[in-house]
Amino acid sequence: MRVTRWSVGIEAAGDRVLEVEEIIGLADAVAPMQGIASGVGDTRYGAQIVVEAASREAALEQGRADFAAAVARAGLPEWPVVRAEAVSEAEDAAPEGEPVPDGDGPG
Repeated sequence: MRVTRWSVGIEAAGDRVLEVEEIIGLADAVAPMQGIASGVGDTRYGAQIVVEAASREAALEQGRADFAAAVARAGLPEWPVVRAEAVSEAEDAAPEGEPVPDGDGPG
């Protein structure tokens, strides 16, 4: 089975506004995964990270696990995930509306 690089975006929502220092901690935790973090001044925090997986489902599973580990390292509260999506490199590189060479579609 062919392994593909995936950009996985995950967002969690909670009940309080997050401080700059908290999101900086998350950014530090996802940096080794070529990640970025968001959530300063919001009641949500999230990250976009890169994983290698054979399918979208496997990428989402790996992304969720990596995200949970990063959240724990950053000391953030474990809020419920409200969004999780994965985009393959091929999808990202394909022009809008064009078929993706490896057969993966959006989602």
